[in-house]
Amino acid sequence: MKDVAARAGVGLKTVSRVVNGEPGVTPDTEKRVQDAIDALGFRRNDSARVLRKGRTATVGLVLEDLADPFYGPLNRAVEEVARAHGALLINGSSAEDPDRERELALALCARRVDGLVVIPAGDDHRYLEPEIRAGVATVFVDRPAGRIDADVVLSDSFGGARDGVAHLIAGGHRRIGFIGDHPHIHTATERLRGYRAAMEDAGLPVAGSWVSLGPTAPDRVAAAARSMLSGPEPVTALFAGNNRVTVTAVRVLASLPRPVALVGFDDFELADLLNPGITVIAQDAAALGRVATDRLFQRLAGADLPPARIELPTRLIPRGSGEIPPAS
Repeated sequence: MKDVAARAGVGLKTVSRVVNGEPGVTPDTEKRVQDAIDALGFRRNDSARVLRKGRTATVGLVLEDLADPFYGPLNRAVEEVARAHGALLINGSSAEDPDRERELALALCARRVDGLVVIPAGDDHRYLEPEIRAGVATVFVDRPAGRIDADVVLSDSFGGARDGVAHLIAGGHRRIGFIGDHPHIHTATERLRGYRAAMEDAGLPVAGSWVSLGPTAPDRVAAAARSMLSGPEPVTALFAGNNRVTVTAVRVLASLPRPVALVGFDDFELADLLNPGITVIAQDAAALGRVATDRLFQRLAGADLPPARIELPTRLIPRGSGEIPPAS
């Protein structure tokens, strides 16, 4: 800073104001300082700034899987809100492993992030209580925290699934299969609950063979779909619990001689270009990330707020696959 001040012919305080974006510097002086900064390759010492201000201007994001298309818009939204607050985002994947989630979250805390946005893999988050008490603002997304009271931002998984299945029922279907994710995952159980609620509302029974929860690996999902679609009374429609299940279901249905109705939870790329287009229950992943990070920065700004459960609506997008009538 002394070198910059000498080259620009100003005092150290003026350099500090320019570097930190503070007012009180004329445009001409600011340009001289900035020219000196550029010429000398000066970079602010953020480590010293952290010691002085007690904040690192970084936030951590713990995702399930960075390769999942659902998390791309969510990640981008978190990053954009953080950037608007002058903060850097550091993220990583838990791979749906509770131990890895804990390891990653605590590693981010050890690096003194100011706050965490967490998509939980586990169901016990008491390990974060000391960090939260120490001032690490924490907001959970997509699934609630386990065994602690904390902010959470969710999509309406129950209502969305109920709407999707009701749409199939309104189209004349009475035998509808449900294929979902692991039963310990909050969104999977909520979507199954929505499926059962829609069937109950219509006075329809649910055979045990019409429901399958488990890994979203293509082999498992394809086997479940083929089982439901075979036998003397096969299902005439499928409800897929997430985008990975839907993609595998599309492949299975494409190999059948007869059309079968399909509604999927989560939109996905090119879903509208398939023939027929895939009817989906869309959730706004970007809004989940944006609302969660806004809440995080409210807490970092000192807002004294009780833990909140914020639930965002979903919407049905009919494109053709969910409107196929049952075979006569």
